[in-house]
Amino acid sequence: MIKVKEIRSGSKKLHRQLVLIKGAGDLASGVAHRLYQAGFKVVMTEQERPTVIRRPASFAQAVFDDQVVVEGVRGCKVEQAESANIKILYDLLDQGIIPVIVDPYLQILSYLSPAVFIEGTLSKKNDRMTTPGMAPLVIALGPGFRAGRDVHAVVETKRGHDLGRVIYNEEALPNDGLPGMVGGYSLERLLKAPVSGIFRPKLSIGDVVAAGETVGYVGENPVKANIAGVIRGLIFEGLSVKEEMKIGDIDPRAQRKYCFSISDKARAIGGGVLEAILACEL
Repeated sequence: MIKVKEIRSGSKKLHRQLVLIKGAGDLASGVAHRLYQAGFKVVMTEQERPTVIRRPASFAQAVFDDQVVVEGVRGCKVEQAESANIKILYDLLDQGIIPVIVDPYLQILSYLSPAVFIEGTLSKKNDRMTTPGMAPLVIALGPGFRAGRDVHAVVETKRGHDLGRVIYNEEALPNDGLPGMVGGYSLERLLKAPVSGIFRPKLSIGDVVAAGETVGYVGENPVKANIAGVIRGLIFEGLSVKEEMKIGDIDPRAQRKYCFSISDKARAIGGGVLEAILACEL
């Protein structure tokens, strides 16, 4: 068993377990929220311009708005991973706030000693930046990582019978490129960029949309909904996108409240991560 009685960085002692999560999209945010509610101290990292879709349920939104509240838990942006910002991190943690650091290359690992590191970007491949030596416990979400080689544990992210299962000696199910069925629809739910260019929304997250209605534009090219429902997710206005890139999501169940809360999928994955952590003596 892994035993970490206390974690120190300089003279600052964290009396609870410190968890560092790479990525602050909706699934990683569901994990962060569950761990926060269980008493862990959570720090997250993100890119300078996150292309997250489900922004109201993602701590990544703090990168654009400086702060965000996801189901009662507040996240605040920290500009860079520098030694001068470590005090800011600890101050935020002491206030019960999740720091969201603009740090795509994980420079923060040079300053923190997390008990748990979570690869939460769902990159579907190991870019060789993730190794078991990054923390006493290293967990990856989804396919592309082998437990026992790349990380200590993998949590299944594919909808279905095994969603949220903790894997200790193999990989998660391979990515088949198909989004899970919601309300009887799969690929039809997605909004994709018709061309490369800058995205400009016409409608907003939570708006009701009809099949064929224009949701926004990439350049002068309309992005149209394939099905009726509510807009559950849209990337941030003004981001540069590539042709066929996923830029939004329609929920055919037409429950507006689902747009602004953590999904069932993210909660299940968060439960798997919590199980993996509690299985170790941290």
